[in-house]
Amino acid sequence: MSLKLQNKHHKPYGKIEVICGSMFSGKTEMVISIIKKAKIRREKVKIFKPKLDNRYDSLKIVSHNKNEIPATPVENIIEIVQLSKQANIIAIDEAQFFNDQIVEVCIEIASSGCNVILAGLDLDHLGNPFGAMPRLMSIADKITKLHAICDLCSSEASHTFKKTNDKKQIEIGEKDKYQALCRSCFNLKMSSNE
Repeated sequence: MSLKLQNKHHKPYGKIEVICGSMFSGKTEMVISIIKKAKIRREKVKIFKPKLDNRYDSLKIVSHNKNEIPATPVENIIEIVQLSKQANIIAIDEAQFFNDQIVEVCIEIASSGCNVILAGLDLDHLGNPFGAMPRLMSIADKITKLHAICDLCSSEASHTFKKTNDKKQIEIGEKDKYQALCRSCFNLKMSSNE
């Protein structure tokens, strides 16, 4: 049997795309743009977010520029498998807040022929890899790393710095609690906080 005949009977795999970067880099904005274009193409899209992220709206993903799109909040990443039936594209915002099961869920969804788009912080406020993001990036077919503008020197920012003394890795907030910083400004701030 020729390779062409064998491949003809295989269901095509979906792709996994990761959009990452610091806070205020435009990750959610990019996801919203991709989703809107997919809807124009009449693709079936399902959008998810972690239930704990209720900064702007509990039933929408909202960019810092206030662009928004309806989303389903989920407590457990496994819920997405059941809720995403019949979709062509699955979008997951704030992926860093989900546990390591997100990797297997994304592989399962992509194996069913659905494309998966994830947005999340690649580094936490201490400059360490955040949650399952490194594993998601390792299985991704495409990775887009976005940068913000450093709040101190206006250089390209790749770090998120927490302005409060709270050392918890997960603390929902925005400009009131966090700054986007370049590597140099981040290192200066971190050394002055020691």
